[in-house]
Amino acid sequence: MKDAVGSSELDYPFGALETSEPREIAPGLFVVPLPVPFPPGAVCSVVLDDGDGWTIVDTGLRLDQTKALWRRLLETNFAAKPVRRVIGTHHHPDHIGLAGWFQSEFGAELWMPRTSWLFARMLQLDAWTEPPAEAAAFHHRAGYDPEMMARWRERAKQNFSVTVEPIPLGFRAIEEGSEIEFGGRRWRVLFGHGHAPDHAVFVCDAEQIVIAGDQVLPRITPNIGVYATEPDADPLGDWMASCARLAERLDDRLLIVPGHGDPFRGAGRRLRTVLDKHVRSLDRLVDHIAQPRSVVECFPALFRREITPALEGLATVETLAHLNHLWRQGRVVRRERADGVYQWSRAHE
Repeated sequence: MKDAVGSSELDYPFGALETSEPREIAPGLFVVPLPVPFPPGAVCSVVLDDGDGWTIVDTGLRLDQTKALWRRLLETNFAAKPVRRVIGTHHHPDHIGLAGWFQSEFGAELWMPRTSWLFARMLQLDAWTEPPAEAAAFHHRAGYDPEMMARWRERAKQNFSVTVEPIPLGFRAIEEGSEIEFGGRRWRVLFGHGHAPDHAVFVCDAEQIVIAGDQVLPRITPNIGVYATEPDADPLGDWMASCARLAERLDDRLLIVPGHGDPFRGAGRRLRTVLDKHVRSLDRLVDHIAQPRSVVECFPALFRREITPALEGLATVETLAHLNHLWRQGRVVRRERADGVYQWSRAHE
C-alpha cells in the first residue's frame, strides 16, 4: 500500500530510475526496474558482474514482455557473458517469476532461502480453475458481499502457478547469518519476516550497499497479509519485530537498493517511521471497532481512502493482519455471526 510517510526525509543519490533501463549505481552493480501490471508498476532487479558471468537478484514476473526485455538486455547491456546465477530474496512472483526460465534457458543456478524455495514449490502446485472451498470461506468470513466474491473468484484465476515459471527442482540454500560472495563482493545475510518468511537482505559492509528486496522500501510499505493458508497467523507482529531489529543494524549511511522504488539512504529513519505509522494504525483500528465490524468494514479506518475493486484483495489480507495482531495482544475479540462472517470488536478493559 502507498505510504509517503517519511519518504521525503530520505536521500536519493541517483534520483528516479527509468523503468526497463539499467542504471549502474556501483562498479559492476546495475539496477533494472522491470515493469509489472499492478502498483507500484515496477520491481527492481539487480544485475552484478561476476567476472566470468552475471548474477541476477530477483527476476521479475512471468510475462512475455519481461522475457523480451531480458533478451534485449542480455544482447546489449549485459552481452558476451552468461547468466550463471539467480538469487531470490523471497518467494513472491514479481521477484522469482522468471527464476525457472533463467535456469531452463541459460543454465543459471538458483540461490534462495530454503523456506522461500519450499513456499514457491508448494504454491506452484495450486493450479486450479475454481479456487478451493477453504479460500472461498476465508473471504466470506471477511465480509465479502456477492459482488466482491465474484470479483475475487475472477482474480483467483491468476494464482501463483500462472505467474511463475516452474521452480527449479535443485537450488542452493541461503542461510541467515552466513556470508556469501557474488558480484565481486562479500555479503552478510540478514533475514526479515512478515512480508514473506525468511526474506533475505544482503549487506556489503565494504561498500556500504544493501540489497533489501521488499523488507525496506522508500515510498510504500510492503503488503503484510494473512491468507487462507494460515488464517490465524500474525505476520504483522513478525514484520514489526524485523523492522525494529533491522533499524538497529542498518546504518542511515548505507545505500539501500529496494525491491520497489529508487536507491536511497536513511534506512534506520525509514524503518522507525513506518513502525510508528503501524502503531498509530493499530490504535485507530481499535477505536473504529468500538462497535463490532467485519474485516471489510474496517477498510476505512485502516487506509483512510477509498479501496477500489482492484485493491480489495490486498486490503483484505492486510486488514486481517492488523486485526490478528491486535487479537494476539488481547486488544480485540472475534466472534462469528450466524451467517459465518467474523465480527471484530474492542476488548473490554
